[in-house]
Amino acid sequence: MTGRRRTRTSSPVLPRPLKATLLSAGALAACASIAVGCGVIPGATGGSRDDPVTVMTWAPEKTAATNKPGMPAMAKAYARWVNSHGGINGHQLKILTCNDHNDSVDAAKCALRAADENVVAVVGSYSQHSRSFLAPLESAGIPYLGGYGVTDDEFTSPLSYPVNGGEPALLAGLGEQLGKNCGPVSLIRPDTIAGDQLPVLLNAGLKSQGHASAGDQRAAEDATEYSRQTDQALEHATSDPLDRGCVVPALGDRTDTFMDSFRRDSADYPRVRTGSVLGSVDQSLIDASGGKSSPYEGSYVTGWYPTASDPRWDSMRAVIKEQAFGDNRIDPADSGVQTTWIAYTVLRAVIESLGDGQVSALTVRRALDNGLKVTTGGLTPTLSWRFEDLIAAVDFPRLVNADVTFQVVRQGQLTAQRRGFVNVSRTLENAD
Repeated sequence: MTGRRRTRTSSPVLPRPLKATLLSAGALAACASIAVGCGVIPGATGGSRDDPVTVMTWAPEKTAATNKPGMPAMAKAYARWVNSHGGINGHQLKILTCNDHNDSVDAAKCALRAADENVVAVVGSYSQHSRSFLAPLESAGIPYLGGYGVTDDEFTSPLSYPVNGGEPALLAGLGEQLGKNCGPVSLIRPDTIAGDQLPVLLNAGLKSQGHASAGDQRAAEDATEYSRQTDQALEHATSDPLDRGCVVPALGDRTDTFMDSFRRDSADYPRVRTGSVLGSVDQSLIDASGGKSSPYEGSYVTGWYPTASDPRWDSMRAVIKEQAFGDNRIDPADSGVQTTWIAYTVLRAVIESLGDGQVSALTVRRALDNGLKVTTGGLTPTLSWRFEDLIAAVDFPRLVNADVTFQVVRQGQLTAQRRGFVNVSRTLENAD
């Protein structure tokens, strides 16, 4: 996929004060890199055993498009939990949160604030504006640990340490899943930077199963109705009258809005099924739309992790119950919340590996780069970011976990369609 564009837009034009701050962050990183020091190592918030360790988690909240309020809420609950049990190696964990508002300038501001606050890492976060936030983080030497994986750049930056395969693995996996179970496939996706990669990756998975490419229907990210896209998707999905077609809404928070149109218009097409990915469909959405009688019944869903009912999530559920009972922002079935939990599991392993040494952005990066292996209780394979652990996908050189799970909605519940993980490394390597 070396010829495929990663984005349609350039980095935002920043106001003068923002540019000045960005230059200051770059100067700070350059200062830290030379032998004659400037007196302060960026991100050195855990110098002695009793010093707190400061990290940041960001996500969009209260916007007209995708919202992930559960991610910063989960980060704060995690910090309350570890701090109430003595911290990590004696360090209290201090969490800063930021709302990027699904806006490129605000995403850059969040990153600049992280540099100003000397955080040791940005952990378990979501933003579609990687080109805006990665440059300030790279200038300040701050690792981006466990991003949601919604952009390609999270799998190319040397300071990014993903814990899942992001949207690339989900779409490639969904293509493999649907290629075995569906006739004609029609994709409905946002007309955005992140949305541009979805057809290529879905088609790579379909192609691996000898299936034809999916029809591609674009929609505004903040659309309020999808009648036109529904009609076109159904027409494509039923183009072969002898085969059961599938419609794939990959619209994030807007998937439920699409399904309102689909429920009405698909009554005359009983053979058409739906397929999607976690993040667009989860258990709470299925419950809210009618459970067993919802339009998601029978849907194929690809995820990164085991189903939410799996006992491997018990530790996370116990923390939520202890520290965030009644906080309706934190849904244990939400893939964003789950990603934040796994990212903080990795952060804890990193800090513990440093022993009595200084906890800084530099030492965190060194621990990750030097082969630290992190187990997550079976929620992912063992994670490690050494060169030899990276998969051979040219467009995703930082991707270390290409495992996905195949799920299906039965009797209103997301259940495993097959046991264990499915590795989609080869599909990603062959995507073009």
